[in-house]
Amino acid sequence: MANRETSVEIMESVREKSVYLIQTANPKDVNNNIMELLIMAYACKTSSARNIVGVIPYLPYCKQSKMRKRGCIVSKLLAKMMYKAGLTHIITMDLHQKEIQGFFECPVDNLRASPFLLQYIQESIPDYRNAVIVARDPGSAKKATSYAERLRLGIAVIHGEQKTNEDEQADGRNSPPLVEHSRIMDVGVGVPALAAKEKPPINVVGDVGGRIAIMVDDMIDDVASFVAAAEVLKDRGAYKIYVMATHGLLSSDAPRLIDDSPIDEVVVTNTVPHEIQKMQCHKIKTVDISILLAESIRRIHNNESMSYLFRNVTLED
Repeated sequence: MANRETSVEIMESVREKSVYLIQTANPKDVNNNIMELLIMAYACKTSSARNIVGVIPYLPYCKQSKMRKRGCIVSKLLAKMMYKAGLTHIITMDLHQKEIQGFFECPVDNLRASPFLLQYIQESIPDYRNAVIVARDPGSAKKATSYAERLRLGIAVIHGEQKTNEDEQADGRNSPPLVEHSRIMDVGVGVPALAAKEKPPINVVGDVGGRIAIMVDDMIDDVASFVAAAEVLKDRGAYKIYVMATHGLLSSDAPRLIDDSPIDEVVVTNTVPHEIQKMQCHKIKTVDISILLAESIRRIHNNESMSYLFRNVTLED
């Protein structure tokens, strides 16, 4: 509309029909993407659709699934909005935290891209038997272990000082209380002071010398931490460095940073559109997972079991 509001018009009847709304989150327009999905779902709901299934390959705001000091759990809010708008089922891929499934009041199928990425490693990385799976930080060690076990490879973990997370930044909460005169007697019991959180210098736990290093994670957004990890791996003797992830958000100057880094290849799936980034950086490769989403839609529509789609995945994926 003229005032930039989103308007939706359904061109045919959806009464008593199953509707599948396919929408992902473009990093440059994520809030508009969400509103389009909510308005479409509500339009179908008020048009008496029988089922409204949201096919959301990358669920937006999934990184905000924990309480951040003075913030809120945005993933919980978004889950409630989707349910109230009329969505009766959600299909998504590789949630940042699996606990997000519990935020929804409707069924959620959290599909995994790991079989596709594992197949890419086996078919497209020469001499992958000489590789080692690398966890960029201790938090992704479980995923790295899962990949390493299925490929029968070794594992390494990068540990130490890296970019400060948003929830670790100073926000004034550590400021001392105001000293005021009180009629209440002080019994001498004070709150113990917390020691400052410090990390040791960045280090690699595991041998990567003369090996191919394959870093695995669920998403690549700000690539600065991946570039820093790649530089450490290069210093430790890794002769080729790959980065594998499901969601290639590739925000900000990611293509330029990747192009100037020791990273040889970044492999992501097409859950998020990144054609422009691929034109800017030849190191970015795409694995197509559309067949998995298509099969999940077919199975749900025909009331078939979804367990077949999870036969080659583990809880850590």
